[in-house]
Amino acid sequence: MKAAVLAAGLGTRLRPLTDIRPKPLWPVLNRPLLGLVLAQLEDAGCLQVAVNTHHLADQVHDFLRSEPWSFLLSVSHEPTILGTGGGLRQLGDILREGPFLAINADILTDLDLAGIYRAHPTEAVSTLVLHDCPAYNNVWVAGESVVSIGSPPPGGGAGGEKALAYTGVQVVGPGMMNYLPPAGQPADLVQAWREAMAAGERLACLTVRGHFWQDLGTPEHYLAAHQRLLAGASPKLGRYFPGLADPMLGPGARIGAGAQFGGGVCLGAEAVVGEGALLKNTVVWERAVIAPGVELEDCIVASGVQVKDSARGRVLVA
Repeated sequence: MKAAVLAAGLGTRLRPLTDIRPKPLWPVLNRPLLGLVLAQLEDAGCLQVAVNTHHLADQVHDFLRSEPWSFLLSVSHEPTILGTGGGLRQLGDILREGPFLAINADILTDLDLAGIYRAHPTEAVSTLVLHDCPAYNNVWVAGESVVSIGSPPPGGGAGGEKALAYTGVQVVGPGMMNYLPPAGQPADLVQAWREAMAAGERLACLTVRGHFWQDLGTPEHYLAAHQRLLAGASPKLGRYFPGLADPMLGPGARIGAGAQFGGGVCLGAEAVVGEGALLKNTVVWERAVIAPGVELEDCIVASGVQVKDSARGRVLVA
């Protein structure tokens, strides 16, 4: 089993935090998101993984070099970002023959990745993993095949087609490479899927239910992921976070006398919460300092920031 991880995005909706740390390295319960994705691929039995990079790539490269992965790891750096299609093309060229799993690096899920890989029908150019998530339902399916993406099919779904959402996980077959540009050229993957379907290719789908899934594309979603995990929403993911508790404390984190927590709180390594402070639904990255008496709700505090004033719904950076 081989896998590609799409990790080159700019994370524009998460600025200013993504100006200092790329989204794949954002800590989820004090573990880099990319590290969690790679650990899941490792457990799924992947023998080879390729990751693409662009924004703040040196940070991602340093992280990848710091871990002793059991699989063969390759990095595809994009000096100029190539988009989802162009990036996938270069990753596919690295992984070569046979189908491979592809996963976006900005989602958090406990899907059975090995089972998804096995479910791919060999005649399909790709298999998209879909679920019912009304806010994102724009992939129209009939049976186990995709028939339209974005706009409804002719008849507006009167033929029994239904709209589902893409989970950010797919299996890419060798035939999909015929609809992607040569290496080094930018391309949009959605447009490539449409071109494949227009040419008569089968774009398969696998509909999943009863799983944990969270997009991390906004500060609100990032905080929601912590709330859900700390509440025990995914025992499968929970095993990747030893000592899971709310508040979640990183190594060396310190809490002053009388400090209180209202749920959904994670403190990074060596973070400090002063006496009498109150934190609710807040994630504090490593080495940040919360002054005594400060109240924070629905906040993200970046590394090393010293917070002296109370805040709600803020992203706090130096």
